[in-house]
Amino acid sequence: MAKGNIGVTSENIFPVIKKFLYSDHEIFLRELISNAVDATQKLKTLSSVGEAKGDLGDLRVRVSIDKKKKTLTVSDHGVGMTAEEVDKYINQIAFSGAEEFVNKYKDKTEAIIGHFGLGFYSAFMVADKVEIYSLSYQEGAKAVHWSCNGETEYEMEDTIKAERGTDIVLHINDEFSQYLEDATIEGLLRKYCKFLPVEIAFGKKKEWKDGKEVELEEENIINDTNPAWTRKPADLTEEDYKNFYHELYPMQMDEPLFHIHLNVDYPFHLTGILYFPKIKTNLDVHRNKIQLYCNQVFVTDEVENIVPEYLTLLHGVIDSPDIPLNVSRSYLQSDNNVKKISSHITKKVADKLAEMYKDNKEDFLKKWDDIKLFIQFGMLTDEKFYDRAIGFYQFKNIAGEYFTFEEYKAKVKENQTDKDGNLVLLYTQDADANYTYIERAKGKGYDVLLMNGELDVHSMSQLEQKAAMAGDDKKLNIRFVRVDSDTIENLIKKEDAAKDSYSDEQKEGIRKAFEALIPQGDKLNYYVTCEAAAQDALPVFLTQNEFMRRMKEMSAHQQGMSFYGQMPDQYNLVINTNHPQIQALIDKMTSEQVEEPCEKKDGECNCEKKDGECNCEKKDGECDCKKETVIKTVYTLAGEDEKLHQLIDIALLASGQLKGEALAKFVNRSVELLNQ
Repeated sequence: MAKGNIGVTSENIFPVIKKFLYSDHEIFLRELISNAVDATQKLKTLSSVGEAKGDLGDLRVRVSIDKKKKTLTVSDHGVGMTAEEVDKYINQIAFSGAEEFVNKYKDKTEAIIGHFGLGFYSAFMVADKVEIYSLSYQEGAKAVHWSCNGETEYEMEDTIKAERGTDIVLHINDEFSQYLEDATIEGLLRKYCKFLPVEIAFGKKKEWKDGKEVELEEENIINDTNPAWTRKPADLTEEDYKNFYHELYPMQMDEPLFHIHLNVDYPFHLTGILYFPKIKTNLDVHRNKIQLYCNQVFVTDEVENIVPEYLTLLHGVIDSPDIPLNVSRSYLQSDNNVKKISSHITKKVADKLAEMYKDNKEDFLKKWDDIKLFIQFGMLTDEKFYDRAIGFYQFKNIAGEYFTFEEYKAKVKENQTDKDGNLVLLYTQDADANYTYIERAKGKGYDVLLMNGELDVHSMSQLEQKAAMAGDDKKLNIRFVRVDSDTIENLIKKEDAAKDSYSDEQKEGIRKAFEALIPQGDKLNYYVTCEAAAQDALPVFLTQNEFMRRMKEMSAHQQGMSFYGQMPDQYNLVINTNHPQIQALIDKMTSEQVEEPCEKKDGECNCEKKDGECNCEKKDGECDCKKETVIKTVYTLAGEDEKLHQLIDIALLASGQLKGEALAKFVNRSVELLNQ
């Protein structure tokens, strides 16, 4: 029996492995299975070059549990190890056999997973003791037994082993007894080993028979050794791609819209399939559906900050041997190969979308509503993607017609450019709620966009900024305005504002009359204003400031803008002083004089002056402000509350804000007015 010390530079290597090498304890199983697959792939390579003689036989990797002994065993029929190789590759931590093998057989080797020589020691995260039983493929080799209890001391001796290969036996720590449960281990195998290139067997298949679960003779094979992304696109049908999608996401009922098959050999190795799911609302629901692999070994599905954020909305698989296996997510984010891969995928996705638009525009437009959110997200978060995507980004108007940005600007430029040279793009978020305003716009010959997507408000702001920053030859002042944010005449001013013939006092009188009756709430404020709108416009209507409303909507998705989200909704109740109904009310107003106390300022009389002198009455030659008053004319409207209520409710109804009790009162009041 040989005894010795494992060659490490620090006696604290095991605590480091247990606590810092891997972010999850469950990774140990992935690492051991990967090593077993490596050993099998090595044997295939050696056989192909004539260095391994004879029939390879059964090459399955098997995982087994013995609950009584509290052991978990991973067995392979690969190359095995001699005592010298155990000493070299196990006792000398971080000296990777896979690395050396790849260098020697780089032109002939099949996929070799490990690169760092530390994977085996992840077993000590969950085991008190680890044993190795191994028999090399080499003729005349002796089997070797190695054991270690998690300290730097190990024991190694000759043993008897009937079959070529390696058994790794883990004596599971009581703290991690879950790894002795069949369901736990099968779950981990399906998570990490689902697509490994060598068959992984765990127990026997089971089926329900006569009301109970019965074990069959056939072994339970965990993995698909030839997944779609490892095959050539020419060998796959559309049905193959769809079937693989549902293999990845068995609970996903919808079919993917289309896919991108990645296959890159230079300057890095990359394969994979990315699927475009239907994405209409709720960004978070669709994130982290890309599975990251290294030579068919699962690494992570938390790819946010590893690939551009918008790509996390896609589904599928990315596989590259250049992605390190045994590192944390934070390390992946800073890895240069990962950054190159991320950049390449961005380009491939943009190129695929541009190609679809160019080659089959009709089909592209059919898919637009389902991929719009993804493209907007990409344009908002990635400048390079914006530059590529702006050429095929689509606007949709209320008639259901689609336009690129350049096409739409050309369509409306002549008619929707105001007197100051601003191109005004009208939009609605709800065509039914804004029906009255849309009809007014259509009456002017204007077009209205439908912008009811989750990121439309952000996209509009981005497009406005990009237009403002364009070069002099392309610079155009573009404004997106919701069709109900003001009167149509004010939204696209073609001439100076209309006027009316009423005095400021009369306008203030009618304004106060409406203001006294307008409903208010904790989260809802109405400000009453008078405006000389068109005669055929509503007598009273609501508008909402574009800037404030847009800021509130953007605050729902953007950090640092919560201030706007907490503000109440603010609307302008506009009284149209050119409408006959309002004019009739103003004409009914009566004027009366009221007395107001003379104002003081810094102790001095602040009354109206005449020839520079106070115009108040004098007493003993002094201004008698305390007793005297200023006479002011005001206008009042009496006995018209019902009509005023009706006009206010019409404005609220036209904007979709009249509901509940207020709507019932409006209906009853309307019936009463009809009976008068």
